[in-house]
Order: sequence, then structure tokens, then C-alpha cells
Amino acid sequence: MNSGSLIASASINIGLALFILTLFSILRNYPSFAPIYHARRLSHHRRSGAASSFRRWFGLMPSFGWIHRGFVVTEDEILDSCGLDVLMFIRLFKFGIRFFLVCSAIGLLILLPLNYAAGGPNAPKWNYSMDAFTISNIDEGSNCLWVHCAFLYVLSCYGLYLLYKEYDVALLKRIHQLHVLRHDPNQFTVLVREIPLCDEHNARDCAIEHFFSKYHTHSYQSYQIMYDGKDLDRLMRNVKDVARKIEELRQSECKGTRNGDRPLLESSKNDAQIEKKKEVLHELLRQIRFLQNKNQLQKKELPVAFVTFKSRWGAAFAAQSQQTPNPISWVTEMAPEPRDVLWRNLSVPYRYLLLCKLGVYIAASLLTIFFAVPVTAVQGIAKFERLEKWFPPAMAVQLIPGVRAIVTGYLPSAILNGFVYVVPFAMIQMAKFGGYVSNSRKDIKACNMVFYFLVGNVFFLTLLSGSLLDQIGETFVHPKEVPSRLARAASAQADFFLTYILTNGLCGFSLEILQPALLIWDAMKSCFRSRGKPKQPYLYSLPYYRIIPYIALCTLIGMVYAVVSPLILPVLVIYYCIGYAVFVNQVQDVYITTYETCGQYWPYIHHYILVSIIIMQITMIGLFGLKSKPAASFAIIPLLVFTLLFDEYCKIRFLPTFFKCSVKDARDRDEYAETTDLIEANLRNALDAYCPPCLKPPDIENEESSTSF
Repeated sequence: MNSGSLIASASINIGLALFILTLFSILRNYPSFAPIYHARRLSHHRRSGAASSFRRWFGLMPSFGWIHRGFVVTEDEILDSCGLDVLMFIRLFKFGIRFFLVCSAIGLLILLPLNYAAGGPNAPKWNYSMDAFTISNIDEGSNCLWVHCAFLYVLSCYGLYLLYKEYDVALLKRIHQLHVLRHDPNQFTVLVREIPLCDEHNARDCAIEHFFSKYHTHSYQSYQIMYDGKDLDRLMRNVKDVARKIEELRQSECKGTRNGDRPLLESSKNDAQIEKKKEVLHELLRQIRFLQNKNQLQKKELPVAFVTFKSRWGAAFAAQSQQTPNPISWVTEMAPEPRDVLWRNLSVPYRYLLLCKLGVYIAASLLTIFFAVPVTAVQGIAKFERLEKWFPPAMAVQLIPGVRAIVTGYLPSAILNGFVYVVPFAMIQMAKFGGYVSNSRKDIKACNMVFYFLVGNVFFLTLLSGSLLDQIGETFVHPKEVPSRLARAASAQADFFLTYILTNGLCGFSLEILQPALLIWDAMKSCFRSRGKPKQPYLYSLPYYRIIPYIALCTLIGMVYAVVSPLILPVLVIYYCIGYAVFVNQVQDVYITTYETCGQYWPYIHHYILVSIIIMQITMIGLFGLKSKPAASFAIIPLLVFTLLFDEYCKIRFLPTFFKCSVKDARDRDEYAETTDLIEANLRNALDAYCPPCLKPPDIENEESSTSF
């Protein structure tokens, strides 16, 4: 890729980003687009006439106040309105800005001039884009490489320092948030699985009562056993469908009556249809009441229950202790939030969870292998010389001025982003079959799968796609040469990854804030929507599984190329600044909070960044070897060992508190609640919160008003 291709890619991405952001800044001013761009605000003020707050908007003038607001909003405001999970997500952008800002200052002031000036008389200067400013321009065996080694140490130590500080802040904020949310029912509730049948009554409900009354005498309160509610769920859906049709018929009749143009015969026919639908509705309700009878429910009992305790201390003690000598009987864990529960997955037997997760791993692996084909093809386009060899008609591109620069500079990164865009949605569908009992665990699992997919396919496969099978074969035959092969490939792909970050950051974040898919969907619905019928806001939760892995991938690329090609560093600073402004706007105006894990995403984010640092160090070990500087390679080994030890220390120091509740914190919260006389209210709330949807009466009165998209 030459300098013309880089300039073409940057120009196209910057032009598209400016156009999309300007279009968004205009469209967000119109009340008709408020259900898309202000969905969160509308959902919070739906009954107070929120549309009146948009009357002051005017004209076609774009308003860029959302950018300024993104950088002046405080963390406390985000925490209070969106929760700790969203705050940890936003702090990922802040980490990237702080880290790459310092790296950019050092890289541009020291490494960049050194790379250009230290090259020998035969070193390339301007022939191949960034080569004159990369480590490739340094002569083999040059002592200037020690400067790069020192920069690697500074970069690694600064990254580990920031990670430690972020982990510590995340831990303190989690403890504080758990105290703020001390009234939540999940702090009093334990999820119990693999409940055996009672020997006396051959039922599970009495087994729960006997077991916890005996072994948790002073803390046990009550329980809610789960049932196989597939039939009830089907009937509930039918009830909602019939109720909606009745409402539509009533609205149609009222509209015709107001207009005075409805014939009497047609009105009578409409009344007959309503009466017929009512009879169907009454029959469905009768079937639901019959299936909700205790005798019928007992036949559908599942070996799963939510057990409520009188104190947080009792719940924490029961959830984190083994109940019987058999570890796969009476399995306990802290219950997720009621709104976070995946009710349908509670019916998956605990003993089958391993098989479910294995199936998800196999499916994800097959998807990764399948995507190796388009990724390799994309690299064929990026390397035009190789494309001419494989596909001779491509030589015609050179006859049109500027087209080759667009084909080799912009198209590969755009096509690659287009291919991998569908991956998160495929992974989240796979994760649904993993048997996870909460949406948060399902999303975190999908987040992990997407990250490793991107690392394997977008990063490593892009590096090695020149001769993929040969590279894999050589790796197995000569495993000790992995660092040198990785270094050789990394040096050759700096240009492509720069264009990838430009496309992913400028166009990717711009399309995220514009929401083109929702715009098209809303336009299609408007063609069939009844006139005068108000729009409902399009409510979605923040798709962590789709966004975090892409940010982590760009962090990996930036760290690996920080020493190799410092020109990529300021691009990453811009990437994180744009992402920060975009997603602060999205979490405040668009996305709603559907669950709160109190920061459990941060350990995974920490892991992704640490993996990036380790890959960077391994790459530099190989690169210094290629540059005939073995002493520098050996000098990095202690740094790599220190990084691994740092990882183990963080797992010991921070990780347990993110997934376990300390008895001390639980007891302190209990004592604080006792002084405020809220224990009884919290217990009543916890008893009612985990009632499964199949046992609740069907809500047919507010069906229309409660619909969300």
C-alpha cells in the first residue's frame, strides 16, 4: 500500500464521518426522529408530554452541542442515571485516551524522528508510505533499537499502572454501588439448582422448606420454586395477540363513527368480530387459570428455586458455601437481578450445562474458521500485486487515475468491517444456547467470543494471510519461531491496520450515532402506521458484546504498533475521543439500562488489555531478533514475566470481590438497614420479585401502552 492509498482512505473516511455526523446533528433536532435519537429520555417522560421539550428545535441548522456535553458530563451523573456497568464502559474510552496520549507524545517526539534519521543510505524514505517512519527503517544491529526497547518498557509499565489504578477504582465503586443498591432483592436471594425430590412427599417444594429450615434456621425466609411454563407462556402470548386485535377493531370502529362514513352493516359485522374475539380471550384466560392451579403446577416443577433469606449475610453465606457432600446437588449461587433473569434457561438441567457450553464453543470455532475465507480475500485486495497475479483483469484498474488508491486503501478495511459486523449478532445467538441464567452472563460470554474471534481472524489472520497454510504449518514445525514470524508479519501490515482503525473509528462510530437501520425501519413502519397514532420510542440496551470487543481490538493493534509504527498513535487518540463523545450521547439519550452487574464487565476489559500488552511484548521479542539485536530480545523477557505476575496478582487482589460478596460487606449493609427500619420492606420486595412470568396474571389492559421496540 503506497502513500496515495493511505491518503485516499483517510480522505474518504473523514469525508463520510463529517457528512454522517452533520446529518445526525440535523435529524436529532426534529421531533419525528425523537423515538430514535431520544428514546431513553422519552421513555422516562412518556406521560409528561416529552414532545413539548422538542418544540424549541428549529430549522436545518446542525447542533453539535452533544459533543461538548459528552466532555463536560461527570462520572457521577453517568453513574446515577445509567449505572456502574455503563460507567466502566465509558472509562474504557478514558483509559484509551490517557494511555495513547502519553504514548503519542513520546512516539512522535522521540521514536518518529529517530526512525527517519537512523536509517542507512539504503533505507527507504518515501517510497512505501509509512516505512520511512517505522522501525523497518532502522538498520539491523543498530544501537538505536535500545531506544525502542526502553520505550517498550515505559509503555508496558505505564499501561500496567493505569490498569492497576482502574481496577482499584472499579473495585471501590462496585462496593459503593452495592451499598447504594442495598434494597435490591437479589442481595437477599439465592438461586438453588439440582434440588432433589422430597423422600416423604415426592415433591421438590417441601424438600426446599425442609432443607433450608434445618441447615439455615436463623436466616432462611421463603422460596419460589420454578415451573416449566412453556404452555403458559404460549397462552400468554395468545392472550396479548387477541387483546391487541380487539383494541384494533375498537379503534377502527371509533374512527368510522367519528367520520360518519361507516355503514350500519359493516358496524354490526365489526361488533360481531369483537364479541367473537372476546369469547376466545375468555377461553384463553380460563385455560391460564386452570394451568396456574397448584395441582397442575406441581406436575411441572423444576429442580430450580429462588430462596430468600432474612439478611444479606445469610444469603451470601448460603450462596458461597457447599450445601452437601455431593457438589452437584443443592448447587447455590447469588441470584441475578429479577430483570436480568433468563427464565427459559432455568429449565436447562445443571448437569447438561457443560454440554451446552461445549456446543457453543464448537459453533464459535466453526464460525471463526468459516470467516478465514473472506479475511484472506480482503488481504488479496489490499496487496494489489498479489491481486494482479490471482486475477489478471484487475490490471484494468490502473487505467483509471485514483481508482487503484481507493481499491487498495479504502475498500479492504471497509469490506472487512462489513464482514465482521454480523459476527457479534451471530455470537449472541449462540450464547443463548449456553444455558446462562441471566442476560448479563450471556452478554459477557458473547463479548469474550467476539473478542477472541477478532483477535484470531482480524488480527492474526490478517497478519498471516499472505501464505496462511504455510505459516500455520511452519508454526507447528518450528514453534520457537512464532515471535519472529509475528514480528515479520506485523511490520508488513502497519498500513492496513491504520486504514482499519480509520474506518472502524470514523465511519463506525458515526454510523453508530446515526442509527441508519432504525431510520430505515422507522420509515417503513411509517408507511403502515395509522394516522394520528403516536410513535413509541425504540428502546434497546447498550450492546456491550458488540462494542467492547472492537474497542479492545483497536487497543491491541495500537499497542502492537506503538513501537513498530508510532504514526498510528495519534489516530488512536482521535479514535477514542470520537468514541467517548458518541457513546456518552448514546447512553444518555438512546440506550436504556436493562440490568446492572455492578461493574462485572471490568475484569474482562482488564483481561483484554492485558492480553494486548503480552502480545505486544512477544511481538517485540521477535522483532528485535529480526533486527539482529538478541540482547534486546532477552531484555524483554523479564518484562514479560513481570506482566504475567501482575496478571496473577490482580486475579488474587481484585477478581474475587467482583464475583463474590464478602460476609463483612453483607453484614455491614444489614446493620445499616436495621437502623433505617427497611428490612421488612426489603424482604417483602424480595419475596415478590422472583415470581416467574408464567404465574403472573396476563396484563391485557396496558398492552398497547407498554409495547417497546
